[in-house]
Amino acid sequence: MKPTLFILAAGMGSRYGGLKQLDGLGPNGETIMDYSVYDALRAGFGKIVFVIRKDFEADFREKVAAKYEGHVPVEIVFQGIDSLPEGFTVPEGRTKPWGTGHATLMGKDVIAEPFGVINADDYYGPESFQALADFLKKSEGHKGEYCMIGFKIENTLSENGGVSRGLCEVSESGMLTGVRECHGIQIKDGALVQTLSDGTEAPFPAGAPVSMNMWGFTPDFFDYSQEAFIAFLREHGGELKSEFYIPSVVNDMIQAGTATLKVIPTPSRWFGVTYAADREATVERFASLAGEGVYPSPLYK
Repeated sequence: MKPTLFILAAGMGSRYGGLKQLDGLGPNGETIMDYSVYDALRAGFGKIVFVIRKDFEADFREKVAAKYEGHVPVEIVFQGIDSLPEGFTVPEGRTKPWGTGHATLMGKDVIAEPFGVINADDYYGPESFQALADFLKKSEGHKGEYCMIGFKIENTLSENGGVSRGLCEVSESGMLTGVRECHGIQIKDGALVQTLSDGTEAPFPAGAPVSMNMWGFTPDFFDYSQEAFIAFLREHGGELKSEFYIPSVVNDMIQAGTATLKVIPTPSRWFGVTYAADREATVERFASLAGEGVYPSPLYK
C-alpha cells in the first residue's frame, strides 16, 4: 500500500497578509502545495488528504483540488473550532482552532495507512519527499516507529525577518530525543541568533537540525493524539489561545517510551512566504527550478 500525504492547509498566514495556500507563485500560477503534491507523487505517495477550513472549501476545490483530478485520489477534511471530543465545548470568546495536533486529528477517519504530514505553505524539495516516502513504504503494520525530515537551520531562514523552528535534540543513533520550539531565528552580524521569551537575543547553534513540520507516522498516531488532546483540553481547554501541537505529542510519546522517531537529514533548501516580502524571491525560485528542468511548466496538464 502506498503512503498518504496529509497537508495542513487550514491556517491563515497573519504575517503574510492572506491565504498563502491559494497564492499562485509558480510560472503558471502554481501554489506551493502543487509542488508538494508533484514531489510526493513522483516519490511514491498514493493519496493526498487536505485539512482546510470549511469557509474556503469552494475556492479550494476550484483553485487547488481540481488540478489533481486524474493524477491522484484526493480527500478533503475540515478543521473547525468546534471539532472536539465528546464532553468538551468551545470556551466563550475563543476564535481559532486548536493547532497542528488538532488539525492532524481531522484525518483519522480517512487515513488507514502510513502517512506523511506537511505544512501547505512550505516548500520542502524532492529529496525530502523521497526520503519520507522511502521510510513510510517500510512502515506498514508497524506501530510507534515514526520519522521526521530534519533540515539544517541555515537552509530554512528568511531574508526578511526571524523564523520559528523546532530545534531537534538527536541521539548518536539518529533518533529524536526532544524538540523545542525556538523563535525569531535569523542571522545578525554573521551569527545565528534567536529571540527568547523575554525579548532578549541568544545564540542559536550553527548547523543544528530543525523541524519544518515534515513528519512520518503510522495510523496508531491518531489514537495517541486523541488521548493527548483530551488531556490537553482538560488542562487548557478553557484558555482562549492555547494550542495543541504535533511536537508536544511526539515529545510525550518519546519520553513515555511509547514511540521512537528517526530524524532523517535532507540536503533540501526550504523556501516559502513567511513574510510578504518573501514572495518575490519565491516566485523567482520556482521560475528558476522550471527553467532548470526540475519541474515541468505547467506543472499539471
